[in-house]
Amino acid sequence: MAGSKAAVEEIEVAGHTVRLSSPDRVIFPQRGFTKADVFHYYLSVGEGIMRALRDRPTTLQRFPEGIEGEAFFQKRVPARGVPPWVATAEISFPSGRKAAELCPADLAHVAWAAQMGTVVFHPWPVRAADVDRPDELRIDLDPQPGTDFTHAVTAAGELRGLLDELGVTGWPKTSGGRGVHVYLRIQPRWTFVEVRRATIALARELERRRPELVTTAWWKEERGSRVFVDFNQMARDRTIACAYSLRANGRATVSTPVEWAELPDVEPDDFHLGSVPARFAERGDPHAGIDDSPWDITPLLEWAERDAAAGQGDMPYPPEYPKMPGEPKRVQPSKDRDRPRA
Repeated sequence: MAGSKAAVEEIEVAGHTVRLSSPDRVIFPQRGFTKADVFHYYLSVGEGIMRALRDRPTTLQRFPEGIEGEAFFQKRVPARGVPPWVATAEISFPSGRKAAELCPADLAHVAWAAQMGTVVFHPWPVRAADVDRPDELRIDLDPQPGTDFTHAVTAAGELRGLLDELGVTGWPKTSGGRGVHVYLRIQPRWTFVEVRRATIALARELERRRPELVTTAWWKEERGSRVFVDFNQMARDRTIACAYSLRANGRATVSTPVEWAELPDVEPDDFHLGSVPARFAERGDPHAGIDDSPWDITPLLEWAERDAAAGQGDMPYPPEYPKMPGEPKRVQPSKDRDRPRA
């Protein structure tokens, strides 16, 4: 019987035995993909997803009954009922609270999470060796109403030119939706606050060059039909679905690394649970070299100082954050009584 609790398989993964229960439970009803399909998908892209997850504290987006059922984000590994080999890392939230999150040391950790109903993996941009200093700067190009994936691709092309000027390699991937993500591997020397400032400076420079295409406006009412560079994805405890993670939509899309040359010709729906394993087997991982040359973000921090001197300081943090030093008012512009009127 589909979804039967009695159906259990034991599978060897990275030297550990991982149980797969209810393998026939349907996780993606529109496509008919089951829990076993999800489990074996992650094994098929193991090298790629471990490049994205290894030693990173990771929040799990779980759908125990499938993507049309109840979902939740798991930020703490339970104290009981967990295999003894499961590794964790302690992270601190903006509130000051702490949690021991899953920290994948090998592919068995990914398989165990899939067994627990995980569909989407959300790693922090840090490693367990130093959970307060990011080694990954993430640029999230998010199309706003009136724009689509093609606009995000155009913005990514502009960003690539800017990164070339800086002498740093960007690593693009589809978001699994309408957006594009570009990652930079950086030296783990700076705090979350500093890396976020660097991201804002990069986003502002991109906006200056293509103001009709790109916006850094935090408030939706000011963005217009442009691609928003979501700088707050670099704030502490904000995460992005990693490379090779499935996305929780009816199409079962995958956030997929691509080559810069192919980015203008792809469509997000090209990459899904059924198609990515063959692509990975044939072409390997376009992000295979991402760890080779960590970058010094000093040029971006210098841009941030330049912008601050010109009156462009910090930007608002997400609403759940405590008020941060130097942060402007968190008031929607149309509701700000103190805002100068034209």
